[in-house]
Amino acid sequence: MSTRIAFLKGHGTENDFVIVPDPENAVELSAAAVAALCDRRAGIGGDGLLHVVRSAAHPEARAMAGEAEWFMDYRNGDGSVAEMCGNGVRVFARYLQHAGHAVEGDLAIATRGGVKTVHIAKDGDITVGMGRAVLPEGDVTVTVGEHSWPARNVNMGNPHAVAFVADLADAGGLFTEPSFAPAAAYPDGVNVEFVVGRGPRHVAMRVHERGVGETRSCGTGACAVAVAAARRDGVDPRDTGLPVTYTVDLPGGTLVITEHPDGDIEMTGPAVIVAEGAIETEWLENAVR
Repeated sequence: MSTRIAFLKGHGTENDFVIVPDPENAVELSAAAVAALCDRRAGIGGDGLLHVVRSAAHPEARAMAGEAEWFMDYRNGDGSVAEMCGNGVRVFARYLQHAGHAVEGDLAIATRGGVKTVHIAKDGDITVGMGRAVLPEGDVTVTVGEHSWPARNVNMGNPHAVAFVADLADAGGLFTEPSFAPAAAYPDGVNVEFVVGRGPRHVAMRVHERGVGETRSCGTGACAVAVAAARRDGVDPRDTGLPVTYTVDLPGGTLVITEHPDGDIEMTGPAVIVAEGAIETEWLENAVR
């Protein structure tokens, strides 16, 4: 007799996710199963999957259980495991609120990139403490077709290459991963952001996410872009002693990124639950055969 697995669908600035609530870590989600669920034609469809597990029930998160009850076991749309997803954390928090596991105010969420602090505001926006950016030394170049640009290497718990371009259309269709050099800069691949200026402390971007392709939004990417834009503009909060805030426009909406003098970065934006239902385990088993 077929059994069913509950799921929800949500998005943060149109970066969309399949959500699988599984407090006790009882649902086995292979890479093939995740890819099947995220398939936009034959599955539910999503840029990634948020596996909702109690930290104490997951071997990768047990050490964080004292700080955060819930672990975001995040997977890319192709089934690969990822360290972090900024938009995903906001949607994860919205799900916890939706399910009655969280209320307006502060909470902590465990991720492979560490424990993230989250604030659910009364106006609906969610702010996530994204940690600090690391800016590895060395020149990086990204290439799309016949176009190449120097890029800023920024690590937000996952790797980013930020390129400032004359026109976002120069990035092409972004159906395939932009090439980069040197290869040693990103041994596990990279998220590539293409950025143009819109005004003082205001930029717009497109992104090719590692393991996914072009997405409508990327939270860690927006943070990397804000940091790279600030440094390009000659601003470093650690030197000025003042926070700096950038507005980042993405195809799916707008995020507000603030870098504080201690290096901590906060990202604020919306998160929405759009649907919920159940899938047959028999379908999922057949889909991965």
